[in-house]
Order: sequence, then C-alpha cells, then structure tokens
Amino acid sequence: MASWLPETLFEIVGQGPAPSKDYYQLLVTRSQVIFRWWKVSLRSEYRSSKPGETKESHEDFLENSHLQVQIALIFGEKILDYVFNLCEGKFDYLERLSDSLLLNIISYLDLEDLTNLSQTSRRFSKLCRSDELWELIVQSACDNITPDMRALAEEMGWRQMFFTNKLQLQRQIRRRRQRQESQSSSQS
Repeated sequence: MASWLPETLFEIVGQGPAPSKDYYQLLVTRSQVIFRWWKVSLRSEYRSSKPGETKESHEDFLENSHLQVQIALIFGEKILDYVFNLCEGKFDYLERLSDSLLLNIISYLDLEDLTNLSQTSRRFSKLCRSDELWELIVQSACDNITPDMRALAEEMGWRQMFFTNKLQLQRQIRRRRQRQESQSSSQS
C-alpha cells in the first residue's frame, strides 16, 4: 500500500529558536530523513560557513538521539513524533487524499461526527465548514433543489440553508422573488 506514496513524505522549513537566525529544512522521503541548515550570522567567523546536510536512513534516524533533539528544538515535539511515525511506517493515508474525495466521504457523516471531525485538524475544520460540503449535504437531504433555492443558497451559504427551517426558507425565497420582481419592474 505504501507504493502509491510520493517520494517526499514530509517537508518543513523554519528558523531556529531565538536568538538564532539560522534556517533549517527537514525532509522525509520514502527511505531517508534529510536535515539541512543554513547559518545566518553577522559574526565574521560564521560568514564563510557553508550550508550543511545530514542524511540518515529511517532506521538510523530512529537511533540518532542528537538529530532528534535538534529537530525537537527547532520544529517542536509534534513534528518529531510525526517524523518518528513516518520512519516507523505509520503513514497518515487520510491526510493524503484529495479534498474533493474527502468532501465526498465526509458528506455521509452524521452531524455529530461532522462536528467531531472538524475539531481534529485545520484541514478538516476547513473542509467541514466549506460550502462544497454543505451543498452535497443539502442535495442528499432534499429531493429537488429548485433554481430559487440554489440562488438563495449561493447568497446565504449552503450551511446556513441547511440549518434554516422550511418555513423560513419559503419566506426568504418569497422575499427574494419580490425583490427581483421590483428591481425588474423599476428598470422597465
């Protein structure tokens, strides 16, 4: 199953903790962990220092506590844990799916599960609030979406439309039609 994974599994860049101005890159491929650094300093003794690079196999990285400490200091414990999981073959396949495929899957969840999923990551929060998802949910809940309903949803948002009761929707559609009729009669 890991064969369809891209060559680069994870990449992050960042600046070292203050007062350091050095830049770092952490790259995890299918077979290696690559750690690169660029020294940035006003001191004359560091001006001529060249960028550095350390390459370790996944197995070697799991045993290299010095490199692990550096990664934890620069990128944080969560990133170190994530890299550990990648090196141990624990891939997060769900995060690698496209947004359109995830939206299709998410649209089958009930509202409670949707709320819980939205709290798991920024990506899922964004997807769970997206108009595309709520359009799918409204389409699955309604037998027929009229052009008036679609226009109202485009105006107010699909999520808002889903949570608005039928009487309120009928009233808003009626008001929208009246506005359109009054605008077209005033233009004539």
